Amino acid sequence: MLVRGFLFLALGYSIFLFLLYALQRRMMYFPSSQKLGTPAAAGLSGMMSVVVHTQDGLDLAAWFSPPAGKGGRVVVIFHGNAGDVSDRANRAAAFMAKGHGVFMCEYRGYGGNPGTPTEQGLYEDARAGLRWLAEQGYAKRQLVLYGESLGTGVAVQMALETAAGFVILEAPFSSTADVARARYPFVPVNALMHDTFDSAAKISKLKTRLLIIHGDADETINIRFGKKLFAAARDPKEFIEISGGAHTNLYDYKAAELVTEWLDREGAN
Repeated sequence: MLVRGFLFLALGYSIFLFLLYALQRRMMYFPSSQKLGTPAAAGLSGMMSVVVHTQDGLDLAAWFSPPAGKGGRVVVIFHGNAGDVSDRANRAAAFMAKGHGVFMCEYRGYGGNPGTPTEQGLYEDARAGLRWLAEQGYAKRQLVLYGESLGTGVAVQMALETAAGFVILEAPFSSTADVARARYPFVPVNALMHDTFDSAAKISKLKTRLLIIHGDADETINIRFGKKLFAAARDPKEFIEISGGAHTNLYDYKAAELVTEWLDREGAN
């Protein structure tokens, strides 16, 4: 009976691991199912819809608002794993109110865009957006790469590939593998995980000004992962801890003022 019970337990564990392996991207990416609407419908009347082209042949919808001056900064927003860019209108509005341009990168599989999201796919989508900005005449030094949650992994990778002036990371992780290990300590994450977004292994190579903002009540990505990422980064860097802030509500805790004030201050130096 003991052997039989062990075999059933082993079989159940094996099935669980197989399901995790097969369905992990469904557990990581939660794209909106409906086609992306207009910026005006999201309350961003100063924005326009644009189309960017990826090197693997996808045409992706995105949103853009130019800066007040041609030489002004452009904040490139890489959003988190759920919804679409319209759910981040408050972030765009905060920067637009300061006269900054905003490019809202939409991913494959999100907002009615073709394709299926993967780590490498999201990097390709971000590169397409940055190429589009370059084609419009915006220099890399004008760019502010803003990542939110899953998008922080995209922002860090793009910061490695560009000479962007600033990087802002909202509720970041050291790697998605670290988060998965904390959630499933009994699972061999390294052997199973496809998309690890290993920002901690990359961030020490960045030579740009960095801001990390994280809530101490984050129930999705514990603040210790944001602090681990911060510790791995080189100066100049700043960490803002939001007391009581959870994963998705930092803008209810004056995050808009904090990030725009930081950008104005650092940009003046």
